[in-house]
Parts: sequence; C-alpha cells; structure tokens
Amino acid sequence: MRRIAGIVLAVLLVGGVVAAVVAGRSDGDTGTATKTVRMVIGSEKAEYFADPDVVKALAAKGYTVKAETSGSWAMEGLDLKGYDLAFPSSQAPAAELAGRHEVRGTLPRPFYSPLVVVAHRDAARVLAANGLATLATGHRGTLRMTAYLDAARHDRTWQQLKGAAKYGELSGTLFVSSTDPESSNSGALYLAAASYVDNGGRVVADAAGIDRTAPLLKKLVTVQGAQQTSSDAVFRDFVSGAGNPLVLVYESQVASLLAGGQRPDDLVVLYPDTTVNSDHTAVPLTEDGRALAELLGSDPALRRLAVRHGFRPQGTATGFAPAGTYLQQELTGVKQAPVPTSAVLHEMARRARG
Repeated sequence: MRRIAGIVLAVLLVGGVVAAVVAGRSDGDTGTATKTVRMVIGSEKAEYFADPDVVKALAAKGYTVKAETSGSWAMEGLDLKGYDLAFPSSQAPAAELAGRHEVRGTLPRPFYSPLVVVAHRDAARVLAANGLATLATGHRGTLRMTAYLDAARHDRTWQQLKGAAKYGELSGTLFVSSTDPESSNSGALYLAAASYVDNGGRVVADAAGIDRTAPLLKKLVTVQGAQQTSSDAVFRDFVSGAGNPLVLVYESQVASLLAGGQRPDDLVVLYPDTTVNSDHTAVPLTEDGRALAELLGSDPALRRLAVRHGFRPQGTATGFAPAGTYLQQELTGVKQAPVPTSAVLHEMARRARG
C-alpha cells in the first residue's frame, strides 16, 4: 500500500497524485468549523473544494476539509488509514473501495457529470463534414459514436477526411485522447461506452463480450501512446493548446472553465450520442465522512456551488444557462450506456493497455 504524498493548499499535478486543498476555516473566517474531514478525491473536484465560497459554506456547517487527489481507480492501492472519506468519480471504483474497506449502507452520490469530447473548432468542423459529428451551434454538437468507432476500427487518418488538408494541425491517426483506464475513472468509462456500442448496444458482462470488444478497445488506447492518469491534466493540456485536438473530459470541467469567465472561441463541446454519466460517489470511512458526504448533496448552498463548478446535482435541473452556447441544459438525445462490473472493467482496461 502506498501513502498519498500531500502539499497542503496546493493544486499541483505531480504524477497523478496531489494534495489538493484545505477547505474550511481561514485566518479571516468567522465560521464555525469544528470538525476536520480528511479525504481523497478525483482531481476533477479539486477546484470545487478549493473555492473560497465552498470553504465558507463548509465552515458554516462546522467542517474543515483536507482534500488530496488521486486517480479514481488508483485509490484502491492507497493506504486510507486516517482518512474519513474517499470520493472517486463514479460508482464502479466507489463500490470496489466500499467492499475493500467493509463500508455498509448506501453510498452518497451528491452530483454527477456526463463525459464529453472537447474539440478544437477546425477539428469539429471536419468531423461534421465527414458524418462523424453534427454541430448544433458553433460551440456545441454531437459525436456520432458508431461512425467514430468505425473510423477508429479502420485506422482512419485525418488526411483521409474531406476538408482536413487545409489544417496543418490535423494529421495522423484520428483518435480521442483519454486517461489511463487502469488508474483513472474517465478512461475506464470511455471503454465502457465504446464497448457498449461495439457490443451491439449491450453491456459487456462476460468473457465472450470482453473478447469480442477487446480488439477495438486496444486500438482506442494504444494509438494514444503514454496516457495521463488525471482528467485534470489532459484538460489543462487541451486548454493550453497542447496535444490532441480531441480529448475526453467531464462536462463539469468545461462548465467550471466557463463559469470562471473564459469563453474560448476555439472550443467545441461534443456530446457522444452514447456516453456514460459519471456519478461522483462517496465512500464514507468514518461517521464524519458520511455526514459531510450527505451534506454535499442536501445543503442548498453547496448544491448551488456544485452547479457553479459544472456538476449536476442529483434530483434537480441545472443552471447552465450562461454557458448554453457550449453546454446542453438537458441531456436529451444522449443515450446512457450501462457500466460493466468492476471486474469486467478492470479486465477490459488490462486488455486494452496490454
């Protein structure tokens, strides 16, 4: 087992394991924080817990939060002694952690976020011109998963797509960048969605299904070369203009960027027509951890702040109106693929990376 190395009050990506923030009473805070909750979270939630307004809202309810980040699947290998809460990015790694740490009862799911593909504008236009995507606005559209996976299966290159030749940055094999599926939740859920489509609209549930979908999943992963272990890292690379023109991220990461006042003219958000919602699921390791996790989903102020950071609270519509040019208010027309069991996902990831 390995310990999480942490640097308090930093949000710094180093090898996929980071100490994110201390959320709670600051020197000038007059709140009533009395309990310190130590937790490990998926990197996509680091900015939420670092938000000064979240700090104040938690302090007003009596909590200081010390949050450190890790890839969701990598949490299985962490020594969580002394932690109150593990907060991966979806139900599958949460269920695995709950079993490992003998956590009983319902696991709180305060909010969720669908997976989307962010694209540079020229790349999105070329995809649309070749039937791989449709564009609803200049900044939002749909990725046609069957067509995209067929292109991936046949090793289609950008140069083979109509209209791509005039864009020098569009060259080489067409692929979507994702995180390492063996350590990161978003990378694993990418395989879940792709395998569902490749398996004829059926969730992969046995060895035969794994064998049937393995060749395509291996292509989706190996074409990328070295992969990041954090969705935060791949999104930051994309925003900075580095790397691949198509990147799989959480919708919440885009919404958080937009809420911060940025409106990248070159950004197009493509919602896969078949995708997976990532239910951010908490694994309480202590009673204080459970109380905090339930508070995140029930407190009106914390729910509003979750929306600010692009998360969709369970049970309510979300207020993405200011970002409506980029984001869908409602997930109509988007099919939700069931997620395979943890054992199947692990084997799919192993085969894809092998």
